Amino acid sequence: MKNVVIRFCGDSGDGMQLTGNMFSSLSAILGDEISTLPDFPAEIRAPQGTLGGVSGFQVNLGQGVYTPGDKADVIVAMNAAALKVCVTNQLFHDHAIIVVDTDTFTKADLEKAQYTTDNPFTELAIKETVQVVPVALTSLTKESLKDSGLDNKSILKSRNMFALGVVCWLFDRPIDKAIHFLEEKFHKKPDLIPNNVKVLTDGFNYGQNLALSVNQIHVDPRDPRISSPASMAGSASEKHTLIAGNKATAWGLIAAAQRCGKRLFLGSYPITPATDIMHELAGRKDMNVMVVQAEDEIAGVCTAIGASFAGDLACTSTSGPGLSLKSEAIGLAVMAELPLVVIDVQRGGPSTGLPTKTEQTDLLQAVYGRNGECPVVVIAASNSANCFEYAYQACKIALENMTPVILMTDTYLANGSSVWAIPQLNDLPAIEPQSVPQSLKGQYNPALRDEHGVRYCAVPGMEGFEYRNIGLERDAQLGTISTKPENHERMVRARQAKIDRIAEQIPLLEVQGNIASDTLLVGWGSTEGHLRAAAQELNCAQVQLNYIHPMPKNTAEVMHQYKKVIVCELNTGQLATLLRARVQDVTFLQYNEIMGQPFAVERIVSAVNSKL
Repeated sequence: MKNVVIRFCGDSGDGMQLTGNMFSSLSAILGDEISTLPDFPAEIRAPQGTLGGVSGFQVNLGQGVYTPGDKADVIVAMNAAALKVCVTNQLFHDHAIIVVDTDTFTKADLEKAQYTTDNPFTELAIKETVQVVPVALTSLTKESLKDSGLDNKSILKSRNMFALGVVCWLFDRPIDKAIHFLEEKFHKKPDLIPNNVKVLTDGFNYGQNLALSVNQIHVDPRDPRISSPASMAGSASEKHTLIAGNKATAWGLIAAAQRCGKRLFLGSYPITPATDIMHELAGRKDMNVMVVQAEDEIAGVCTAIGASFAGDLACTSTSGPGLSLKSEAIGLAVMAELPLVVIDVQRGGPSTGLPTKTEQTDLLQAVYGRNGECPVVVIAASNSANCFEYAYQACKIALENMTPVILMTDTYLANGSSVWAIPQLNDLPAIEPQSVPQSLKGQYNPALRDEHGVRYCAVPGMEGFEYRNIGLERDAQLGTISTKPENHERMVRARQAKIDRIAEQIPLLEVQGNIASDTLLVGWGSTEGHLRAAAQELNCAQVQLNYIHPMPKNTAEVMHQYKKVIVCELNTGQLATLLRARVQDVTFLQYNEIMGQPFAVERIVSAVNSKL
């Protein structure tokens, strides 16, 4: 097969995320392109065996991989509830292989999963073309570890390793590399390694010895001369790894701090799904990273503003509800003209909403969600790997232009993974933080600007450059408090002009696909892979906006080249609203979903065809 989609699903405690991540990493080092979709419930631990507690991990591997896939070719269902969720949500193809744990289909299991009969396969009307492979995963795991000395509860936690062994056989993956991943995963708990390795190996041998009445699946290896579309970068000479979006974001921040010689400071508060950024940075004191877990969202951003004033590369991470809470403090950073990076990992809302599901519903909040005329830069990553690139760019723009920058990612990017070409630090773009010239010593005030309208930056402790930075409007020449009407308008326009000029620093918009088509699909952020795949099926053009405020200089020019422009978003039309305000004489059609899930390529294709 050119590519194949597999979905692991079971209870939240069944280790589906670990199993999926290990299988994805194993496939990545063998040269497959990868895109993953962790999909887990919001509850910390829903009742075992219930529909609300089903946790899933989907991975698309092979060649030409842009998305985690609309539907799975292989399902591993650890219990009856997981099977029912996959069937009712139509998560697999008509010719799929479904591996089920037959030990978890007892009468009690079926009742908890709300079956009405004792034959789930008939009740679910699974088509005859689907190949169901029964494996007694629970019994076989118990048999494998019967001499281990572990209690029954601990033994059952290893069922996912037996399932992983079976899947490694099914996809002809070398078991020794899977064992290596296990040893790396549990290197701090070495006593867990032997038993997990045994169960993994027994699962592999079970598949090999009994052949499971199903043929092995061989995925064509990737041509090493072709870079992965998931990472959109890299070459055969570079090293690659599988990376999740939150980790890539954290590493991008670290790289920017290292590149410009500043300490990285993160002031933040835990919130799903952004917390992993804080976790990753908290472990990097060796890279001169300081992390403060504040008592709330407001305190988190305010500590970051203080660190920025003191000369650090300052960041804060959050999700939609936290971005709302931080809005007043972000306004202070705008008024004080301090560099600040705000990372918004979007989730389903409003309020608590769907904290483990994905949406693109914070865009207008990011662009306009503050009192007064309060312009900030807004950019968006478009796959898990380039979260690194856009985190780095956010730091560069903030430091060089003395402005807050909001970086938009979302749950899909944050928890999903893709292949990433590891760059060399010195190959990354140079970052030249704004600084005050020595010629202004003794004459400095915080209103003074360079030829590009960027405020000169003086750090506390610089002799002869002492000053006060305030949250009240300042005089455009003296830097002191001013309430004059004409001065306020002058300062408002100066702050906006500084943001507008950043359009000169960002790349032009590039059109992908069939540029000669009369139809253009437009998206922003994490929908890039889905829209690119849809554009290939539709044989039309596609463009993705990563820089949203300001937009690339040629945005209007590109839009005017096409008769039909369809804006596709995981919201009710927020980018379309911005485009209508900024691009004249273009009729923007819309395709929108707000289901807490990424797009499905087939739904985009169907919707676009109906609009055309």
